[in-house]
Amino acid sequence: MEALTTSTLAVAIAEIGDKTQLLALVLSCRFRKPTPIILGILAATLLNHALAGWVGVWIQHWLDPDWLRYLLAASFFAMAAWMLIPDKLDDEDGRFRRYGPFITTFVLFFLAEMGDKTQLATVLLAARFVEDFWLVVAGTTLGMMAANVPVVLLGKKGAECIPMKWIHGASAVIFVVLGVTTLWW
Repeated sequence: MEALTTSTLAVAIAEIGDKTQLLALVLSCRFRKPTPIILGILAATLLNHALAGWVGVWIQHWLDPDWLRYLLAASFFAMAAWMLIPDKLDDEDGRFRRYGPFITTFVLFFLAEMGDKTQLATVLLAARFVEDFWLVVAGTTLGMMAANVPVVLLGKKGAECIPMKWIHGASAVIFVVLGVTTLWW
Protein backbone atom coordinates (compact mmCIF):
# COMPACT_ATOMS: atom_id res chain seq x y z
CA MET A 1 0.00 0.00 0.00
CA GLU A 2 3.02 2.31 0.36
CA ALA A 3 3.30 2.53 -3.43
CA LEU A 4 -0.37 3.49 -3.78
CA THR A 5 -0.46 6.05 -0.98
CA THR A 6 2.88 7.65 -1.84
CA SER A 7 1.96 7.88 -5.52
CA THR A 8 -1.48 9.32 -4.80
CA LEU A 9 -0.18 11.90 -2.35
CA ALA A 10 2.79 12.95 -4.48
CA VAL A 11 0.76 13.51 -7.64
CA ALA A 12 -2.22 15.12 -5.92
CA ILE A 13 0.09 17.66 -4.31
CA ALA A 14 2.20 18.20 -7.44
CA GLU A 15 -0.92 18.81 -9.50
CA ILE A 16 -2.09 21.79 -7.41
CA GLY A 17 -1.67 24.86 -9.57
CA ASP A 18 -0.16 22.82 -12.40
CA LYS A 19 -0.84 23.64 -16.04
CA THR A 20 -3.08 20.60 -16.40
CA GLN A 21 -5.18 21.80 -13.48
CA LEU A 22 -5.44 25.18 -15.20
CA LEU A 23 -6.37 23.30 -18.38
CA ALA A 24 -9.14 21.49 -16.48
CA LEU A 25 -10.45 24.86 -15.37
CA VAL A 26 -10.38 26.28 -18.91
CA LEU A 27 -12.11 23.21 -20.36
CA SER A 28 -14.71 23.28 -17.61
CA CYS A 29 -15.53 26.91 -18.32
CA ARG A 30 -15.50 26.44 -22.08
CA PHE A 31 -17.54 23.23 -22.44
CA ARG A 32 -19.61 23.25 -19.22
CA LYS A 33 -19.95 19.45 -19.46
CA PRO A 34 -18.08 17.93 -16.51
CA THR A 35 -18.62 14.21 -17.24
CA PRO A 36 -16.82 14.01 -20.62
CA ILE A 37 -14.06 16.27 -19.31
CA ILE A 38 -13.52 14.06 -16.25
CA LEU A 39 -13.55 10.91 -18.43
CA GLY A 40 -11.05 12.55 -20.82
CA ILE A 41 -8.74 13.38 -17.92
CA LEU A 42 -9.02 9.80 -16.63
CA ALA A 43 -8.29 8.18 -20.01
CA ALA A 44 -5.36 10.49 -20.80
CA THR A 45 -3.87 10.07 -17.33
CA LEU A 46 -4.15 6.27 -17.37
CA LEU A 47 -2.42 6.04 -20.74
CA ASN A 48 0.23 8.65 -19.97
CA HIS A 49 1.07 7.31 -16.51
CA ALA A 50 1.10 3.67 -17.66
CA LEU A 51 3.67 4.64 -20.29
CA ALA A 52 5.63 6.68 -17.75
CA GLY A 53 5.50 3.77 -15.30
CA TRP A 54 6.83 1.44 -17.97
CA VAL A 55 9.78 3.81 -18.49
CA GLY A 56 10.33 3.76 -14.71
CA VAL A 57 10.42 -0.04 -14.66
CA TRP A 58 12.90 0.00 -17.54
CA ILE A 59 15.09 2.53 -15.66
CA GLN A 60 14.99 0.36 -12.54
CA HIS A 61 16.89 -2.38 -14.37
CA TRP A 62 19.77 0.01 -15.00
CA LEU A 63 20.08 1.74 -11.61
CA ASP A 64 21.09 0.51 -8.18
CA PRO A 65 18.18 0.57 -5.64
CA ASP A 66 20.04 3.06 -3.43
CA TRP A 67 20.50 5.38 -6.38
CA LEU A 68 16.78 5.10 -7.13
CA ARG A 69 15.97 6.09 -3.56
CA TYR A 70 18.29 9.12 -3.78
CA LEU A 71 16.85 10.04 -7.19
CA LEU A 72 13.29 9.83 -5.85
CA ALA A 73 14.20 11.97 -2.81
CA ALA A 74 15.93 14.48 -5.10
CA SER A 75 12.84 14.59 -7.31
CA PHE A 76 10.69 15.36 -4.26
CA PHE A 77 13.05 18.20 -3.31
CA ALA A 78 13.01 19.47 -6.91
CA MET A 79 9.20 19.34 -6.92
CA ALA A 80 9.18 21.35 -3.70
CA ALA A 81 11.12 24.08 -5.50
CA TRP A 82 9.00 23.67 -8.63
CA MET A 83 5.82 24.17 -6.60
CA LEU A 84 6.98 27.70 -5.78
CA ILE A 85 6.88 28.58 -9.51
CA PRO A 86 3.21 28.55 -10.62
CA ASP A 87 2.45 27.25 -14.09
CA LYS A 88 0.77 29.30 -16.76
CA LEU A 89 -1.46 27.76 -19.39
CA ASP A 90 -0.73 28.42 -23.06
CA ASP A 91 -3.82 28.99 -25.19
CA GLU A 92 -3.26 25.78 -27.13
CA ASP A 93 -6.75 24.32 -27.01
CA GLY A 94 -8.47 26.37 -29.74
CA ARG A 95 -7.70 24.00 -32.60
CA PHE A 96 -9.02 20.93 -30.70
CA ARG A 97 -12.30 22.47 -29.52
CA ARG A 98 -14.26 21.25 -32.55
CA TYR A 99 -13.77 17.62 -31.47
CA GLY A 100 -15.93 18.00 -28.36
CA PRO A 101 -15.10 17.88 -24.67
CA PHE A 102 -13.91 14.25 -24.35
CA ILE A 103 -11.50 14.16 -27.31
CA THR A 104 -10.28 17.70 -26.65
CA THR A 105 -9.61 16.90 -22.99
CA PHE A 106 -7.97 13.55 -23.79
CA VAL A 107 -5.58 15.00 -26.38
CA LEU A 108 -4.71 18.15 -24.45
CA PHE A 109 -4.19 16.36 -21.12
CA PHE A 110 -2.06 13.67 -22.71
CA LEU A 111 0.13 16.27 -24.43
CA ALA A 112 0.27 18.58 -21.39
CA GLU A 113 1.47 15.72 -19.19
CA MET A 114 4.49 15.01 -21.41
CA GLY A 115 7.55 15.96 -19.36
CA ASP A 116 5.36 17.39 -16.60
CA LYS A 117 6.32 17.01 -12.95
CA THR A 118 3.56 14.44 -12.37
CA GLN A 119 4.80 12.33 -15.28
CA LEU A 120 8.37 12.52 -13.99
CA ALA A 121 7.12 11.54 -10.52
CA THR A 122 5.35 8.55 -12.07
CA VAL A 123 8.56 7.43 -13.79
CA LEU A 124 10.55 7.62 -10.56
CA LEU A 125 7.84 6.09 -8.38
CA ALA A 126 7.46 3.14 -10.77
CA ALA A 127 11.23 2.66 -10.70
CA ARG A 128 11.20 2.75 -6.90
CA PHE A 129 8.17 0.46 -6.49
CA VAL A 130 8.79 -1.79 -9.50
CA GLU A 131 6.94 -4.75 -7.93
CA ASP A 132 3.86 -2.55 -7.46
CA PHE A 133 3.77 -1.05 -10.95
CA TRP A 134 -0.03 -1.06 -11.23
CA LEU A 135 -0.42 0.41 -7.74
CA VAL A 136 1.85 3.28 -8.78
CA VAL A 137 -0.17 3.87 -11.96
CA ALA A 138 -3.41 3.63 -9.98
CA GLY A 139 -2.05 5.97 -7.30
CA THR A 140 -0.75 8.59 -9.69
CA THR A 141 -4.02 8.47 -11.62
CA LEU A 142 -6.01 8.74 -8.39
CA GLY A 143 -3.88 11.72 -7.34
CA MET A 144 -4.45 13.39 -10.71
CA MET A 145 -8.20 12.84 -10.45
CA ALA A 146 -8.32 14.04 -6.83
CA ALA A 147 -6.70 17.31 -7.87
CA ASN A 148 -8.60 17.88 -11.12
CA VAL A 149 -12.16 16.62 -10.59
CA PRO A 150 -13.02 19.34 -8.03
CA VAL A 151 -11.66 21.96 -10.44
CA VAL A 152 -13.86 20.62 -13.23
CA LEU A 153 -16.91 20.48 -10.96
CA LEU A 154 -16.40 23.88 -9.35
CA GLY A 155 -15.14 25.59 -12.46
CA LYS A 156 -14.09 29.20 -12.48
CA LYS A 157 -16.06 30.11 -9.34
CA GLY A 158 -13.98 27.85 -7.09
CA ALA A 159 -10.67 28.82 -8.67
CA GLU A 160 -11.16 32.46 -7.77
CA CYS A 161 -11.44 31.60 -4.03
CA ILE A 162 -8.21 29.58 -3.70
CA PRO A 163 -5.17 31.36 -2.20
CA MET A 164 -2.66 29.82 -4.62
CA LYS A 165 0.48 31.30 -3.00
CA TRP A 166 -0.39 29.65 0.31
CA ILE A 167 -1.28 26.34 -1.35
CA HIS A 168 1.97 26.30 -3.34
CA GLY A 169 3.99 26.99 -0.18
CA ALA A 170 2.24 24.25 1.79
CA SER A 171 2.70 21.84 -1.12
CA ALA A 172 6.42 22.65 -1.23
CA VAL A 173 6.74 21.86 2.48
CA ILE A 174 4.94 18.52 1.99
CA PHE A 175 7.35 17.61 -0.82
CA VAL A 176 10.34 18.41 1.40
CA VAL A 177 8.87 16.08 4.05
CA LEU A 178 8.35 13.36 1.41
CA GLY A 179 11.98 13.79 0.30
CA VAL A 180 13.33 13.53 3.85
CA THR A 181 11.22 10.46 4.65
CA THR A 182 12.34 8.83 1.40
CA LEU A 183 15.97 9.25 2.45
CA TRP A 184 15.33 7.80 5.91
CA TRP A 185 13.25 4.77 4.88
